[in-house]
Amino acid sequence: MPLMVSHGGRRRGSKVLIMSSLAPLVAFGGVVMLGAMSPGPDFAVVVRRSAVSGRGPGMAAALGIAAGVFGWVVAAATGVAALLAASAVAFTVVKVAGAAYLGYLGVRALLAAVRGGGPPRLSLEGAPQGVWAAFSEGLLTNILNPKAALFFVALVPQFLAHGAGALGLSLVALGGTVLWFVVVANVVSALRAVFARSAVRRTLDAFMGTALIALGINLATATRP
Repeated sequence: MPLMVSHGGRRRGSKVLIMSSLAPLVAFGGVVMLGAMSPGPDFAVVVRRSAVSGRGPGMAAALGIAAGVFGWVVAAATGVAALLAASAVAFTVVKVAGAAYLGYLGVRALLAAVRGGGPPRLSLEGAPQGVWAAFSEGLLTNILNPKAALFFVALVPQFLAHGAGALGLSLVALGGTVLWFVVVANVVSALRAVFARSAVRRTLDAFMGTALIALGINLATATRP
């Protein structure tokens, strides 16, 4: 009987240990999801790709963004992102590159709005299209945003200190980001028949183009805390 009690105590202890190790991951996933849901360049890119190119490219852009988030969490856990945040030169280089890229995407959208008509399409003539182009667009939009570095540099160490592993945090961030943006891509692509109308598509392009340029300007004027 004492032996059985001992086994029972170990089982209860194991359950408590598992729950205590899962709690930081669950909390981290919730914070990452809230960050993903906030309006920003990532959201704008997925919405536009899904609206004018369909579910596949929209989901590919979502996966690209998630890959970028995964990379930022790994960088924050290993200290690489902290070096970026601490270096004025590195921060400025990434910031300018990110702002220029958002401006490029915004100008493309505005030109599409001015052009109007014809079948739904995302890019200018000769510009990269397809699933891999959408994935690259999502990835570049995320990794060229130094604000993501600042976000994860502030966030990740807190959870590492509570016993969460770097790999676990990275996978949770990847899964949460994929979940949210894949939902966005599917919802928007389900309404693609509406966006296929010339007037609606031109309005969407004009709105998204203006938003992307505004986000680029906001990024270009961002300063390190």
